[in-house]
Amino acid sequence: MRILVTNDDGVDSIGLHLLARAIGHLGEVVVVAPDREYSGASAALGALHLIQPEVRRATIDGVDEVWTVNGPPGLCTMFARLGAFGAGFDLVVSGINPGANVGRSVYHSGTIGACLTARNGGISGIAVSQAVTGFGVEGQGWDEMLINQRWESAAEVAAVFTEAFIAKQPTEPVVVNLNVPNLPIDEIAGWRFGTVGDRPPRAMATARLEPILGHEEAYTVAMSWGEPEPLAADTDGGLIERDYISVTYLSRLMAESRPDLDGVTTCLDTLVARS
Repeated sequence: MRILVTNDDGVDSIGLHLLARAIGHLGEVVVVAPDREYSGASAALGALHLIQPEVRRATIDGVDEVWTVNGPPGLCTMFARLGAFGAGFDLVVSGINPGANVGRSVYHSGTIGACLTARNGGISGIAVSQAVTGFGVEGQGWDEMLINQRWESAAEVAAVFTEAFIAKQPTEPVVVNLNVPNLPIDEIAGWRFGTVGDRPPRAMATARLEPILGHEEAYTVAMSWGEPEPLAADTDGGLIERDYISVTYLSRLMAESRPDLDGVTTCLDTLVARS
């Protein structure tokens, strides 16, 4: 069992180090992580002709093989799948992300994006995130808010879940989104399967342009945050708010069903008929 561990917070992230060590006994763990932070990168690969990808050796205590890539987590996963780091991988585990990746955050998360890229290549992925007490916005946590982060809890949950997943893997590759409260294990209420909600527990509220003095037509963006709001109890964000571990399976974008667009797409019939 070869396990690729990656993240979107960069190779120096505490969460990455703890995750890699926590699952080290489950197989041959290889860390391939971005050389810097790529939060919000989703499944992006980046502009390869500009990046001119570079890979470098790195070190993490307790992990035998560590690499960095000067690109987002999706690129790390793609290179691993294509053989850049030796034999193929059986599983991708991404995280631990500071900030719950729930609701619409799943569209933007680089933590999840690494796993989506894995599934595109026929490999299952487990994305691991942890709530940030007091100030997690749109799936991201500010550095100054991470002083009291209970990383060990998320690492233990990830290790237990990953071990069970390996023991009984689905026949088709899947993406599991695992979100853990920022609590000691004995204070977590339990776990539940959740549905993907439409909002994170705390969202960006406004974005306003403020002029940069001395620079004509140039602006900084002043952002403000909404207050935390209660979410439906059966959603991923609602479960986290109620101190439950949330487990959600993220479906493919290529859905088998489609909405009734016949009345809209007749315009294409007209266009083709004119050609």
